[in-house]
Amino acid sequence: MTGAVTARLPDGRLHLQQGPIDLVIEAFGAAGEVERAYAQAIERFGDILPTLVSELAVLRRPVGEEPPQLLGPVARRMAEAVCPHRAVYITPMAAVAGAVADEVLQALVCGRTLDKAYVNDGGDIAIHLAPGHHLRAGIVADLRAPQLSGFATLHHDRPVRGIATSGRGGRSFSLGIADSATVLAATAAAADAAATLIANAVNVDAPVIRRQPACEIDPDSDLGELAVTVAVSDLSPALVTEALDRGLLEARRLRLCGMIDSAALSLQGHWRIETGGTTFARREAK
Repeated sequence: MTGAVTARLPDGRLHLQQGPIDLVIEAFGAAGEVERAYAQAIERFGDILPTLVSELAVLRRPVGEEPPQLLGPVARRMAEAVCPHRAVYITPMAAVAGAVADEVLQALVCGRTLDKAYVNDGGDIAIHLAPGHHLRAGIVADLRAPQLSGFATLHHDRPVRGIATSGRGGRSFSLGIADSATVLAATAAAADAAATLIANAVNVDAPVIRRQPACEIDPDSDLGELAVTVAVSDLSPALVTEALDRGLLEARRLRLCGMIDSAALSLQGHWRIETGGTTFARREAK
């Protein structure tokens, strides 16, 4: 396992990378506080991947009625995020990126006075907001052709501190056909797990959708023999509507259960938004 890479981006943001974990971190506040916060994040980061790897066998198993026995703090965050969804097939790996972001954010802000901060783990983002501050986060509708499609504005007095996006074309396999499902929740790990399920729910059966067992694509996938989406050709408007409406029902269920705040779903240029109070704004095409 290669060592962690630490760098400062040209605009001053902190970049931490090791194996599949790739973080971009930014903190706002007095210069000294920001520098001390970055040092704390660097110190915490070095142990995260080795500890996760030591428990990988358990993390790849679907959760059941009994919570998995895990030792590492990131692994425990992952299990906590997915356990509320244990009625369906889900493993702690569904929340790994969000849980890493949450853990590094906790280290970043510990004892520091910051106006706001975020830890972005490949689009799964943990957020800190001090009273009176807000953050505008971009939304990408198509993970295969990343460009900003809209924005969500987060405020200190709202409970959202995590954002995650799932869908086909992302870093992980998807059972559904969503171009993207962006979820806002209390933590990045909770948003990550919910985004996985909502993206899976954006789904229909049609000859133009090609699927393949996950294990045939990646023998180490935690999804095993489950059929994941490989390709989707153009769908009829009726099928797009049906798929998005299924995803919207799942997003609404999770919101009414108190598991998420809001969600924005995208498929072939069409959107559905389920919101509990966070402001979403579409970006107008030029």
